[in-house]
Amino acid sequence: MSRMRKAGSFGFTLIELMIVVAIIGILAAIAIPKFGQLVNKSKEGATKGSLGALRSALSIYYGDMEGTYPSTIEGLTISGKYLTALPFAKTPGYHADSDGEVADSGVLAVTDAGGWAYNNQTGDANFGTVWVNCTHTDAKSTTWTAY
Repeated sequence: MSRMRKAGSFGFTLIELMIVVAIIGILAAIAIPKFGQLVNKSKEGATKGSLGALRSALSIYYGDMEGTYPSTIEGLTISGKYLTALPFAKTPGYHADSDGEVADSGVLAVTDAGGWAYNNQTGDANFGTVWVNCTHTDAKSTTWTAY
C-alpha cells in the first residue's frame, strides 16, 4: 500500500528542493556571462551612435562654412552650435572611455589610443572624416576603423 500523507502536512521533499536549486544554478551560470556581453554591446552601440552624431555635426558645419571643415573636431563644440561636448568613444575591453582626438597628418593615423581620429589634412581624399581611434574589433569582429 502506498504511503499516505497526514492531513494538514504540506511541503516539498528534500530531493525536489535540490532539483530546483540545481536548475536555478544552471540558469544563473548561463545568464550571467550573457549579461556581461549585453553591457559591452550597449557600449559599442553608444560609440557607433556617437560616431554618427559627430559625422552629422561635421556635415552641418561643412554646409554652414560653405565647404570647409574645422581644423579639429573640438571646433564643433565652440559656442555649442553643433555639439555641446564631444561624445565619448567606448571600446569595452580595450581602452578607457575617451572623448579625445588624434589629429591626422594625411594618412589615417589611428594610434590605437582610444577616442577619435580625425583627418584634418586639406587636399586629402579623406579630409573631414572621423573614425574611432581603435584598431581592435567589436563584438561582430569588425575593426573599429571600418565604421
